[in-house]
Amino acid sequence: MIASSPIGVFDSGIGGLSVWKELRLQMPGESIIYVADSGYAPYGTRTRKYIRERSGFITGFLLEQGCKLIVVACNTATGAAISMLRKKFSVPFIGVEPAVKPAARNSRSGHIGVLATEQTFNGEHFLRTTGLWSGSVRVHVQAGNGLVELIESGRTESKETRDLLKQYLDPMIASGVDQLVLGCTHYPFLIPLIRQMVPEWVTIIDPAPAVARQARKVLAESGLLNPGERAPEYRFLTTGNPDRLTAMVNQVAGNYPVGQLT
Repeated sequence: MIASSPIGVFDSGIGGLSVWKELRLQMPGESIIYVADSGYAPYGTRTRKYIRERSGFITGFLLEQGCKLIVVACNTATGAAISMLRKKFSVPFIGVEPAVKPAARNSRSGHIGVLATEQTFNGEHFLRTTGLWSGSVRVHVQAGNGLVELIESGRTESKETRDLLKQYLDPMIASGVDQLVLGCTHYPFLIPLIRQMVPEWVTIIDPAPAVARQARKVLAESGLLNPGERAPEYRFLTTGNPDRLTAMVNQVAGNYPVGQLT
């Protein structure tokens, strides 16, 4: 493996582009291959076996492309599959976990909220982290059922999205949370709407910056950080309809073509 090899990133859909954006910001010299598994989304309602199979298939593809590090830009896939992926493949993996630790440390009210998928809440990483901090804060969890589908279809500002968010956020706000952890990489695309719906003293925590920092640290420690002597290359692929990913890529990254992965 050499420093100029690309980073591989995958998610169940377009949500991981929030992580892609942060990776490019913190490591502008790195080439990145992004795979949206939209044809098999959402992962949040799938079985652990199903998610592991999809994660293994996409990882295999990314390794065939010569990727030096894989970012599992999906909370659900991280919880269900990253341990298996690390055992099966020799490259480093960076996962995404709900930021319970910084939320607990910074909470003044002693109440933090986590908006995520059912699979994320059942994952070993979330259960372990929550257990470590349950003595100092109360963690209010809420499954964001339906939000991923709305984001995937481009309805981030629709009345249906607003109504769902209100249904999910109001009980947490009433409970006194002052930290809101977004436990799904799709959810940062809803931050402008969420900001309108929660009090100004509530801190909204996006996991993407911490993921990018960890990826940079791992690459630097292994001597694989690209010095950026040549312009990076970006590739985007999807297992679903490319139109939605194309629209979001244009918004987040610029005018790049989207390929099909079958």
